[in-house]
Amino acid sequence: MPTPEKTSFAEIVAAGRDLLEVGGQRQLTMQSVAERVGVRAPSLYKHVSNRAALLAAVAEATIDDLAVRLESADGSIEGMARGYRQFAQSWPEGFRLMLAAEAPPETLARAAAPVLRASRELVGDEEALEAARLVTAWATGFIEMELNGSFRLGGDVDRAFEYGLAGMRRALANDR
Repeated sequence: MPTPEKTSFAEIVAAGRDLLEVGGQRQLTMQSVAERVGVRAPSLYKHVSNRAALLAAVAEATIDDLAVRLESADGSIEGMARGYRQFAQSWPEGFRLMLAAEAPPETLARAAAPVLRASRELVGDEEALEAARLVTAWATGFIEMELNGSFRLGGDVDRAFEYGLAGMRRALANDR
């Protein structure tokens, strides 16, 4: 009779996400995940082929969670950007990993879909992709600077984020 599985792929990925947030990518090792889920490291190889596959699985799960967050936003460009920022603040290391990881196109498409819909409503079909890229690039840059503590000149960072969103809406709406 085969030995029952002591862990699952989902438990491995969840443990990986937790370890990532605690110690960054360097802490996310096969050994640390094995310890977290209560198995020996070689047992993980039944579920994940190597550390690169582990990182990819964690990144994909993070992107999937982001897609859920964006789908539950209010549907506006501002709502998408705020949801994106809140997600990054909740999962800063996961946010960094998902930006650096190779993810399947269908996973990326799930996360992009709500932003594309909001962009399409604002600028129309012809320029929706460009608008979505503009908003995503601006928000990603802002969020990265915020997470890295780069805003050191004082002032209210939340107010600056809202100012940027209002400026983008005006620019995109006026361009139409």
